[in-house]
Amino acid sequence: QVQLVESGGGLVQAGGSLRLSCAASGRTFGRYFMGWFRQAPGKEREFVAAISRSGTNTYYTDDGKGRFTIFRDGAKNTVYLQMNSLKPEDTAVYYCAADPRTVDSGTYYEKDDYNYWGQGTQVTVSS
Repeated sequence: QVQLVESGGGLVQAGGSLRLSCAASGRTFGRYFMGWFRQAPGKEREFVAAISRSGTNTYYTDDGKGRFTIFRDGAKNTVYLQMNSLKPEDTAVYYCAADPRTVDSGTYYEKDDYNYWGQGTQVTVSS
């Protein structure tokens, strides 16, 4: 089992940047496929980015490519989401998610692909 704690959210102007962090408990961080999702008011939780257990492979939505970067630091048991060129439509609560896997194959963009979730961190982008 793993516990996830997000941080780094806040209020930023359009065009600005934020870096979200997700700290994972335990000593098996390297076994977890990690993802970031977000949920805006009145909308479904949606996929933002994911990273394989080794960090070799990363995945993004078309909208996030070129703006968002997901990366992980095994020494710190932390996964990050660097968000640049933020838009007002990026406003949402951002959630970190983890899935224990023995291989890096399989889907990664569905909520049901992940077993563990953090409590979320609010990101607000003003126009």
